[in-house]
Amino acid sequence: QVQLVESGGGLVQPGGSLRLSCTASVSIFSINGMGWYRHAPGQERELVAIIRSAGTTDYGDSVKGRFTISRDNAKDTVYLQMNSLKPEDTAVYYCAARRRENTSSYYYASGYDYWGQGTQVTVSS
Repeated sequence: QVQLVESGGGLVQPGGSLRLSCTASVSIFSINGMGWYRHAPGQERELVAIIRSAGTTDYGDSVKGRFTISRDNAKDTVYLQMNSLKPEDTAVYYCAARRRENTSSYYYASGYDYWGQGTQVTVSS
């Protein structure tokens, strides 16, 4: 069982930045990619960013150009750098990971096997 621990959420003013971290309890090399999702009240869970096992990345349309996903293999940690934050970015952000043998789509939440507990991001003045 893989455990994912997120950190870095908080309250930030519009236009500000935050960096979220997600540390896995196993080597990232044993995981077939990771992603960040977010869930705001009254809305469906939304894909934010993915990083495949090969290191390639992709983003949800609403965050392209503002958010960056990256990883530190030595620390088994994935990061989400969020810049130019907007009030509509307010949500609980979840880190997710896939088992090594999982070959399903990266773009659907159902394609992930493990989830973190979530971290709240609030963008407000």
